[in-house]
Order: sequence, then C-alpha cells, then structure tokens
Amino acid sequence: MTFLLLTTTAALILGTLLPLRRGVVGFVTAVAFLFLTQAAIHTAMGFEGTPLSETMLLFNNSWPAYIGYNLQITFRSFALPLLALATPLIFRLGRAAP
Repeated sequence: MTFLLLTTTAALILGTLLPLRRGVVGFVTAVAFLFLTQAAIHTAMGFEGTPLSETMLLFNNSWPAYIGYNLQITFRSFALPLLALATPLIFRLGRAAP
C-alpha cells in the first residue's frame, strides 16, 4: 500500500511538472517511465517479499515467467498512478488552450 502511494505521489508531481510543450510524446514517455519503474521495483522485491532465490524456485528458475508475472501485477495496479499523472496534465492543457 505504501508503494502504491509513493508511485501515485510521484505521478502527481510528474504530471504537474511535465512541460506542456512535450504534449502527447511527453505524456507517453512519463507513463512508460512510471510503469517500467514500478515493474522493476515489483520484480526486485521478490514474490510476496520472499528472497529472489526462493522466488525463482517458485517460478522454476524462469526469469521470463517471473518478469511476465510482475508486468501483469503492475498492469493491474497502474490505474491510480496513471490517473494521478493525467489529471494535472489535462487540467493544465485545458487552461493553456485559448
């Protein structure tokens, strides 16, 4: 839960500070950066907090299976950070339009 709050706070700050001239490319880059960062942290933490050596035993020493599992978990938990990133950016773009 704490990790989700940290990611959401980082997304909110990033959405507020992202330059408007970057537009859609900047938004997509920020989303990719946040998603990959969150997936990397999930992967580094191990399965349910177990060490990586035990985690790999659970996944039959298959790194692609373990990384795929973490990408799926990250995809499911990414809605709140994505909303936190998009809200201030859309608000700022609406105010900047003539």
